[in-house]
Amino acid sequence: MDAVFSTKVKGLQFAPARLSPPVPAHRARSCSIRSPRYVSHTIERAALGTETDSPAHSYNVRALATLILAAILLAACASTAAGDAVATGEIVVTEYNAPAVQPTGHYGYGQDASAVEIAGWDIDIRPDGMGLPPGSATPEDGEMMYEDKCALCHGSFGEGVGRYPVLAGGEGTLTEPRPEKTVGSFWPYASTLWDYIHRAMPFAEPESLSDEEVYAITAYVLYLNDLVDYDFELNQDTLAAIEMPNKDGFFFDDRPDTANELCMSNCKDPATITITSEPTLTDEPEPEAASTAAVEMSPGEATYQQACAMCHAAGVADAPILGEQAAWAERIALGRDALISSSINGKGFMPPKGGQTQLSDDDVTAAVDFMIERAAN
Repeated sequence: MDAVFSTKVKGLQFAPARLSPPVPAHRARSCSIRSPRYVSHTIERAALGTETDSPAHSYNVRALATLILAAILLAACASTAAGDAVATGEIVVTEYNAPAVQPTGHYGYGQDASAVEIAGWDIDIRPDGMGLPPGSATPEDGEMMYEDKCALCHGSFGEGVGRYPVLAGGEGTLTEPRPEKTVGSFWPYASTLWDYIHRAMPFAEPESLSDEEVYAITAYVLYLNDLVDYDFELNQDTLAAIEMPNKDGFFFDDRPDTANELCMSNCKDPATITITSEPTLTDEPEPEAASTAAVEMSPGEATYQQACAMCHAAGVADAPILGEQAAWAERIALGRDALISSSINGKGFMPPKGGQTQLSDDDVTAAVDFMIERAAN
């Protein structure tokens, strides 16, 4: 709703001025003041007083100032005045709509991505090395780092622990019934290894490695596959120059995108074909979705699934598997407090809190109680 204001100055009534809501910045504005009656009335009242120190003179000064202001506004807005004359002195705001920005996307939807948006999405590393940041390292630099951050799941020699991926070996097995797909035997580009480690590893702390650390671990994994020497310096230039053994084992899938054949005769009239963003209504009832009861987990089970299952579900690095009483009997005999302490502070291959350092001590305690309970049942 428009706001309306009215002002009086010693008996002189100013007409209400309507203030419309703000309009977008891209809209042009013009105004017009149409108040001939009040302008002439102000001139008449301004001619009354004669004494410079009298109230009438003070009133005349104010009235004259009002007259000058009205004249300035009339002159400024004369070129844009429009509509019927309004005797109340209303200030009119006229809006002119600028042409709307038309969508530029496919089928008229959306708009072209800005340079900032594209830069935010353009995070991949190309096979030719484009996208690699500056940095360098050797397999020697990455050996201890690999042992600290990768060997728990992938093994000290890339052989894989439990069900975690094997990183090294497998040469010449791709044509066998059970091929061993490793970095050295299967991956077509070394840049993919750098990109994957940078985005997703270590498993418990993704994106925690610096660029130098990623170069070091990448170099060591390539060394485990006999692709580089122990003193080879890996950087943004040498990484792109490495040729993987299975580079030619991949090809572009040139099959058609659809199974439909191109119509060449007696085809449907294109004028009858429409594309719409709205769904087409039919008389067929919608299929009822199968209802499933929500599964509620205890806090301990939720923490286990988040932080512990990746090792205790598969027995990685001799971690006791959840629910196996024989594997847990010796540990339970040490006492609940001892199990909680080793889980919080780490023991053997298990890092403190399973590598999930954001967990509170209470979270870890609840997870230990859950695993003890499952071992007892």
